Amino acid sequence: MSTGFTNDDSSSAAEALRDYYIRSHRTLDKLMAGEGASLARNKMLGHIERNSPVRAADLATAFGFAPRTITEAIDALERDGLVQRNGDTTDRRVKYIALTASGKEVLRASEPVKKTFIDGLFAALSEEEIAALTTVLGKLNHRLAELEEVYSSNAPVPAAATDELPAKRSRKKG
Repeated sequence: MSTGFTNDDSSSAAEALRDYYIRSHRTLDKLMAGEGASLARNKMLGHIERNSPVRAADLATAFGFAPRTITEAIDALERDGLVQRNGDTTDRRVKYIALTASGKEVLRASEPVKKTFIDGLFAALSEEEIAALTTVLGKLNHRLAELEEVYSSNAPVPAAATDELPAKRSRKKG
């Protein structure tokens, strides 16, 4: 399925998307620091609240981080009184992570900051542009899910499945 775009068009769009992602996260992170949470902490607290009960392994899967990295993040959140670990009643090896009252407060305090930031950012777009952007990003997310599936399998990547994207290259041991 050819889009009619050249490699340069795709590269420019990908670069613009990357720049937007980095700048928006950096800016929002600075704003949220005033509320006692970084964007990364807020994402983790939000995930815990929405998906409770969660285990460290669930967080590692959700965020794509190594278990050790997640454990360190949970340790820091626990030290700051934002989360607590609770044991499973049927399996002593399992610990569930839950928000404390302070964790819920930090999450709530950051919501107006996020809303103000998002409203201010999207004020530059018309309703039609926001709808178009939502559609385009939805298509890209759908395509990304397809590519993740293709790239995560050990099968060779057919050119048609990746729309002429280069296949994964295997490293030669040597």
